[in-house]
Amino acid sequence: MTVANEVTIKSGHVKTGKYTSFVNEAGSRTNETILFLHGSGPGVTSIANWSYALNDCGNDFHCLAPDLYGFADSDHPDVPLKNRQMWMDCWIEQVIELLDHYEIEKAHVVGNSLGCSIAQELLLEYPERFDRVVLMGPGGTPNTKLSLELARAKSFYDNPSKKRLQQIMGWFVYDQGAMQPIIDGLTDARYANAMREEVKRSNNSIFSTVAVPIPVVALNRIKHPILLVHGQNDKVCSIDSSYYLAEHLHNAQLHVFPQCGHWTQIEKKDSFNYLIQQFFSNKF
Repeated sequence: MTVANEVTIKSGHVKTGKYTSFVNEAGSRTNETILFLHGSGPGVTSIANWSYALNDCGNDFHCLAPDLYGFADSDHPDVPLKNRQMWMDCWIEQVIELLDHYEIEKAHVVGNSLGCSIAQELLLEYPERFDRVVLMGPGGTPNTKLSLELARAKSFYDNPSKKRLQQIMGWFVYDQGAMQPIIDGLTDARYANAMREEVKRSNNSIFSTVAVPIPVVALNRIKHPILLVHGQNDKVCSIDSSYYLAEHLHNAQLHVFPQCGHWTQIEKKDSFNYLIQQFFSNKF
């Protein structure tokens, strides 16, 4: 495995038809595009999720990592949306508008947690716009259990504090001691973002209703090559979710990282980045 050169990440707002999205971009636009879709959680940002991946994958791919609608520095609705499906419809629309803006006919996708659910919906609604897909730490399946860790994370705004945010991030990883410097480095910026009124309003709206899992008959119709990636010790979204998807997605394979929690892209960053680039290069 070779060490990649660090690339320049350009970040800024992009205005499309209905949305203004904050987008992080790396790599040459002449290369194949990887679209990175982040997960949820208090104060989450796309760059915090994907900075290592952009720096590595940007050497050989064109990488786009937007803040999803209702998160961080992208648009937030003035009036909270009624349910999760309305949010999903907006996320799908936002992504397709971004691909059109960058004149990308077809892209690879990496989804993390919530981003996995969005990726699957995109494959169903716009199958022709996407090629190979990585689903990392997916949930949202009928056998996904609401873990104690996830339940506590969802109740962050009941009594928010930096200490509580650090506790939550500690539950996302397998070895908190080893990851503590990274958690400490993320805390101030993530807490400041989490405490913005529009971020709190959107978060409460997103999690006010439960997502409805994709029917098996619909999963069976997805033909794209899919790589499921899961940390064996994920306490946020159990590995059972990936086993379920591996059973019902007919062109899927599963890679499990031992001694790894929910932040595979950070906890196992070098191996994860190598793995997904090999997959997107059609090496396996």
